[in-house]
Amino acid sequence: MKTFLLLVPLLLFGLAVPLRAQPASSLIPAHDPVLIRQKDTYYMFCTGPGIAVWSSKDRKQWRPEPPVFAQAPAWAVRAVPGFKNHIWAPDISYHDGVYSLFYSVSAFGKNTSCIGLATNKTLDPNSPEFRWQDHGLVVQSVPGRDLWNAIDPNLIRDEAGTPWLTFGSFWQGIKLVQLRPDLTAPARPEQWRTLARRPRNPRLNDSMPGDGAIEAPFIFRHGGDYYLFTSFDYCCRGPQSTYKIVVGRAQTLTGPYLDRTGLPLEQGGGTTVLAGDQHWFGLGHNSVYTFDGTDYLVFHGYDAADQGRSKLRIEKLAWDDKGWPVVQP
Repeated sequence: MKTFLLLVPLLLFGLAVPLRAQPASSLIPAHDPVLIRQKDTYYMFCTGPGIAVWSSKDRKQWRPEPPVFAQAPAWAVRAVPGFKNHIWAPDISYHDGVYSLFYSVSAFGKNTSCIGLATNKTLDPNSPEFRWQDHGLVVQSVPGRDLWNAIDPNLIRDEAGTPWLTFGSFWQGIKLVQLRPDLTAPARPEQWRTLARRPRNPRLNDSMPGDGAIEAPFIFRHGGDYYLFTSFDYCCRGPQSTYKIVVGRAQTLTGPYLDRTGLPLEQGGGTTVLAGDQHWFGLGHNSVYTFDGTDYLVFHGYDAADQGRSKLRIEKLAWDDKGWPVVQP
């Protein structure tokens, strides 16, 4: 199998560390990828018409599966004028025999946005139990009312098993809200927390995203601490993409999350994990998983060898002696 070396800077202590060679066959088109394993099969969900789905036995050779939604959910068409079933940034998890898939519908560049939920008993499309049940809207942001954006969801459960949803893009950053046990709405009384944000020009109209480029939260628990991964700067611009992955750490799920220097992410902090270079224009919108005792960073990158098209990337994730994540060479 033809391979080539992918060099991406690992911004740790100012050193650039090359990543391992990766099979070209694994570089499938993907944007905002998330991953899960059912039995011996991995399923990758990502942004696309109806939510794009791919399957693999080895995380290298992938094949496309039918999308989650053949037609746009009726509630989403009503909620977001002009919505055409191009669904963003899904999040997949498994709990008590049910696969839960959160997803985003939005008007690009506006916070006319919603997060929906679909569930399934299996991810195997050949199973007689395979059927996606859509539960509709969970969280909604409205221009002029909310200074946050209801996209890029990630479900995380605390030590007691209580479900929380983190999400957000631009505006006033990354939010966190506790969900009801059935995941279909925020728990009451509603309490909205800000986990991370970047400086935003206060003169901008509230309906504009502004220059506080932060999005794509993902919370992962390791060694008793919680790690909030987010993406800084700009995605979706091909060769002009400047996406980078940053992280902060907290002792409790609700924060505060601090970077390596002790600066809170809520005050603009963030320790860089990966950034682009001449081979990959930008790297971001990551998720983190443990398979067979090894942690993996899953994300997309804008491939300089293919006109800046977005591709799936999967790299092993290690932890240094201070407990900070590093991409394993």
